[in-house]
Amino acid sequence: MLRLNASVPSLTASQLEILNRFWKESARDILNATTLATCGHPGGSLSSLHFLLVLYGLANVHKDNFQSAERDRIYISHGHISPGVYATLARYDFFNAEEMVLHFRRMGARYAGHVESYVPGVEWSSGNLGQGLSAGCGAALGAKIKESHWKTIVCMGDGEQQKGQISEARRIAVKFQLSDLIGIIDLNRYQIGGATQDIMPQNIAENYASDGWNVIHLEKGNDFSAVYQALRKAWNKEVPNPNRPTVILAHTVMGYGFSFMSDICDFHGKSCTMEEHDKAFQELGLPNTLKTLQDQRKTLPWKSQGIEHFKAPQVNVDRGEPIVYSVNTLTDNRSAYGTALADLAKKNNFDPSKNKIVGISCDLEGSVKMGDFKKVDPKAFFECGIQEHHSAVMSGCLSKQGCQVFFSTFGVFGVDEVYNQQRLNAFNHSNLKTVCTHLGLSVGEDGPTHQSIDYIGLLRNAFGYSIFLPADPNQTDHIIRYVAGEYGNFFVGMGRAKTPVIANASGEAFFGKTYQFIPGKADVLTQGSNATIVAYGPLLDYAMTVAKKLSKEGISIRVLNMASIVPFDRQAILAAAQETGAILSVEDHFVGTGIAPMIDQILVEEQISIPVKHLGVQGFCSSGTPQELYQDQGMGLDNIEKQVKTLIAKKAAL
Repeated sequence: MLRLNASVPSLTASQLEILNRFWKESARDILNATTLATCGHPGGSLSSLHFLLVLYGLANVHKDNFQSAERDRIYISHGHISPGVYATLARYDFFNAEEMVLHFRRMGARYAGHVESYVPGVEWSSGNLGQGLSAGCGAALGAKIKESHWKTIVCMGDGEQQKGQISEARRIAVKFQLSDLIGIIDLNRYQIGGATQDIMPQNIAENYASDGWNVIHLEKGNDFSAVYQALRKAWNKEVPNPNRPTVILAHTVMGYGFSFMSDICDFHGKSCTMEEHDKAFQELGLPNTLKTLQDQRKTLPWKSQGIEHFKAPQVNVDRGEPIVYSVNTLTDNRSAYGTALADLAKKNNFDPSKNKIVGISCDLEGSVKMGDFKKVDPKAFFECGIQEHHSAVMSGCLSKQGCQVFFSTFGVFGVDEVYNQQRLNAFNHSNLKTVCTHLGLSVGEDGPTHQSIDYIGLLRNAFGYSIFLPADPNQTDHIIRYVAGEYGNFFVGMGRAKTPVIANASGEAFFGKTYQFIPGKADVLTQGSNATIVAYGPLLDYAMTVAKKLSKEGISIRVLNMASIVPFDRQAILAAAQETGAILSVEDHFVGTGIAPMIDQILVEEQISIPVKHLGVQGFCSSGTPQELYQDQGMGLDNIEKQVKTLIAKKAAL
């Protein structure tokens, strides 16, 4: 296997010979894979190939150390160059090249059209363009937090520099002095629609320089010796500002190496025809075995080829003891979150054997109550400014570096604005704890633009995300401690307003010291036989108030707290339907995408016909107090009482 050393001034003749052989073999694989699949991106794969081959030879990352915490990290932001990446990884023995070629873009195979993290040697599924530098910042920040010195290298295209998220990442990299972060941009001057300067003019070098990056111009991006010299300079920090990140601008040729492909934008996303493929192999000087490969591909079984299920690493966190708020306490869930987070930092951040708790916010430290956490461990708190798109991805990638990361902002910013970034975190099996405050109509006077009423519906599409909505400060404390000690993507949501502490029949805190939060398990706050009210978050207190009032009239109401939205307690709904015969749901969320349809689906699937009514947000609201808005949307105390009595009457009439 070829191993390069940045301390050596130049490549040897033997190393150049190997690299040139690697290039020819990789070009063969790129052409065969894309032509076999009749789709793909050969042009950019060929323009990027020289720096990919040198990079994987230089970086401390290979098949035997890919699980090592001290390995270098390589991120491919322009993931459509997967043929070039896969061909390079095959040269470095991560997997068999012929297997990749035969299975490229094939149903059930791991070699997808864009780089995916289940491919050996791939750190991060690429997703949308413009996200790779944010992921790289997360990995580089992880090295800084752990006082380690791995290199993080992000390969990007020139077209994607048009994305705003990259500018967010550039600024963060300089702010936090991520000096071991290196960017490589493939300046082949073309994107799918034509020349980059025609589609969207940009000053890439000036943009990076103005944000404080070191900029290295690589004029011969398809020359191994020149590529090595540029990478070596960045590796050894032979740059004007060694404490800052460095970007290499590699001037390359789209479709390099083949006369009919060179500088032709069509080959950004088009495979060769049979005639073009044959011409390419004539120019390559290799026999064209495409017909044999086509015959082999036809006989392959339609089943999964080597895709391994993700195995979550172990987490070592001291969850501490729950803080119990008395029933006379009136505070908000977000304050309870901040207090729990600070306590977790005290118990874990100064013990090297524990996973470090890290906090990230976007200019809302005070509103999301991260101030106490910052006081406990200022080195573990990262203020990212009004840059949510970048922060969501950086947080997700950082969470895979052995840290328990809490990313906190308002719901409209942490879910609605960055849904695609959260979806990318789900693809990459990150370990992110997104804690959003100011959800729903609880935001009140901030108005409809800030009333996040759709987060459940959105996040249910990001497979792998758990969704928890605590009812009061005590349950908030329990849930925050729970997610802190688990690996995985968790969303914990809460409003802005102060929330009464929920009491049990004895008048003590229901979610007290002995309470245990169990995902997928509803809390039965009161038993009842006439009807069930299902609620969560701030409206649970409304449900309890109505149930208490009706009990004085001899009406027995069961109250279910659905703090765990995903996973959802199916059995609790079935039991409520069978034992009480009527269900009313109440939620501070758009009624069409919250728990209402989840309840309906369960009842329909089980063919249970009972009176059911769902109260929730009907559409965009105005400014107003939460109480006024709940009343306006038909969720006031009198509305809930009226609907329960109507359901009971319908049940009696059946």
